[in-house]
Formats: sequence, structure tokens, C-alpha cells
Amino acid sequence: MQQERKMELARFLVSALVDEARAHGSWVPAEYASLAENPRADFESLWLAFRSLVNVRPPWPASPEFLIAQDEFLEGLIEEAGISTIADAEPSPDDTRLRLWHGDITTLGADAIVNAANSQMTGCWQPLHYCIDNAIHTYAGVQLRAEMACIMDAQGHEEPTGHAKITPAYNLPSKHIIHTVGPIAAGRPTDTHRRELSRSYRACLDTAHAHDCLSLALCCISTGVFGFPQDEAAQIAVTTVRGWFAEHPNSSMIVVFNVFGEADEQLYRRLLNL
Repeated sequence: MQQERKMELARFLVSALVDEARAHGSWVPAEYASLAENPRADFESLWLAFRSLVNVRPPWPASPEFLIAQDEFLEGLIEEAGISTIADAEPSPDDTRLRLWHGDITTLGADAIVNAANSQMTGCWQPLHYCIDNAIHTYAGVQLRAEMACIMDAQGHEEPTGHAKITPAYNLPSKHIIHTVGPIAAGRPTDTHRRELSRSYRACLDTAHAHDCLSLALCCISTGVFGFPQDEAAQIAVTTVRGWFAEHPNSSMIVVFNVFGEADEQLYRRLLNL
């Protein structure tokens, strides 16, 4: 995407989000309100404003003009970052259906990627928060929160731990997103937490299988703010996936363990004998 077009889209989207928030009586930071009209504004400032505003945007209906601009903008940013494929993931010598990939899951073109969600299932509402839920909702677009809000309204209660729901991926290069709520271990996992984490991974596998996904990228569920120790969580993840394949010996689905940090990569390398 050319820089001039990227700036044009960013200005339009920030301006539209500010106008929309004001029309609904919502407070908007003064610096965001004036940013789109500032000819000296740089892209980083516009991007942070856009992301902050969509992070807190309720699932209001969006205009066709906004969605067209947003989709072009997000798809352009993801393409600019570089899209990876399942072929880029490193296969385990023990079972080539199990693979490891170190990178940003929002740039991975799998049939399905997993989102570590909270029990409200409508994304992370903290502006610019550094979590996978925030990143996935930001880059997928406002359509994702709107769809999840409809699903949760129909359900009538918060999502239990260890279940999974599937949606389109919208602007992400994957086809689907599978959302699951892992256990909140707070650094002290119990046997119940361990069973719940295994159920989350199994629910994701079952959901991907039920929707004929040929590839599934698993994130490190519950190891962020939910506080499940990384080493034990990785062991549970790999053990659960291997157990699932033992129960589905004819499955050809490729399961990618996606890691974003060096510590997790080393844990999975050891567990996958890489």
C-alpha cells in the first residue's frame, strides 16, 4: 500500500471514529479529535489513535463507507507486514502434522487461528493492550466484535472455560478464528486449571475438525495475563494435541504451535524434538 493512500485511509478512519463516538455521546480524547485535521500528523500517531478508538468502540453498526476503508487499510497493513503460510512452520520429526512457528498470528494464513479470549468474548477493551485478543480484534476489524456480541447476546451468559466458538477471520489472512477462554491460574495452577486448559485445546481441535479445517494455529492459551506458567502450559498443549491425534489417527490436519517470544519457542522446540 502506498504511503499516501495509507495516510489518507488513516485520516479518514480516525475522523470517522471520532465523529461516530461524539454522535453516540461518548468522550473522545482531545488529541484524537484534532489529529485527523492536523496536516503534520505522522502515521504512527494516526495508527495509535485508530487502534485506541476501535479497542473501545462498542459493536455499533458501521457504515459501508467505513467498512470499505477499514478493510482496505487493515489488509494493506497485514500484507505490508508479510503474510506467512503453514509451509513456513517447522515440522516435528516425530509427527509432521505438529509444527512450530514463531511470529505474529495475525499474519499467518492458516485455515483457523486460535484466540485466547476472555469470558465476555468481545475482545480486549483496554486501549493498546498488548495481548493476542486485542491484536486479533484490531486487525480483523470491527465486524468481529459485532459478530461476537450477537453470539453472546443469543447465548445469554458469559462463555465458560474450556469451550470454543468459531467465526470468520474477516481481514486476517486466516479463514476462521476459534475463540476459547482458558483458565485463570494467576501463577498457581491447580489440577482443575490443568484440566480446563487441556479442554480448551481439545475444544479448539474439535471445532477445527468439525469445520473441515486442514490447518490450525494454536496460541499459548492462558499464559499471558491469566498467569498459567509457560512451561507447564506448553507441556499440556503438546500432550493434548498428541492425545487428540491418537484418537483421530486418520486426521491430516496440520496443527501449528504459534509462539511470539523466545522463551516459549525454546519450550516448544524441546517438546517437539526440534
